[in-house]
Amino acid sequence: MTAYEIKPLDAATWPDFARLVEANNGVWGGCWCMWYHRKDAGETPEQKRAAKEQLVREGRAHAALVFDGDTCVGWCQFGAPAELPCIHNERAYFATNPALPDWRITCFFSGKGYRGKGVAEAALQGAIGQIKALGGGRIEGYPEDTEGRKAAPAFLFNGSLSTFERLGFERSRLIGKHKWVVTRTIP
Repeated sequence: MTAYEIKPLDAATWPDFARLVEANNGVWGGCWCMWYHRKDAGETPEQKRAAKEQLVREGRAHAALVFDGDTCVGWCQFGAPAELPCIHNERAYFATNPALPDWRITCFFSGKGYRGKGVAEAALQGAIGQIKALGGGRIEGYPEDTEGRKAAPAFLFNGSLSTFERLGFERSRLIGKHKWVVTRTIP
């Protein structure tokens, strides 16, 4: 397996992140990893790019970027609920009146040629490390359970349950047919 390097998304790494997103059609047709910051408000991909860059430069967007040498090949987005207020399956999530976590892990992306090569797991490990450096706390993720079935990569933008469980997350509750809330506390 390749030894990846993890770096935080910040002003210095923004160009690397932007190159990866641009090489992949803005990611999911131009999302720029903005949906969790605010649901699509009809913005163009260019407007989402500008908004994401502004959030990064203001320190209000977090991600663990995965590098293979000098090339950014993927990431795991994380942030406090105030930074990332949107999640999928909100109705099921809020039906149990949950206590909000300190941190959310919302989105993964692996570039072409790097899928299935450990990028998501390296990114999740990197996000956990960055969260620890930022003070730790309770982390939630919203992965898809793929056990015994094939799942299209488009459904794995929140990561796979098995990856989270390998890194010490525990199942909390089901919020979709195959989507779980998982938690881990970092001191």
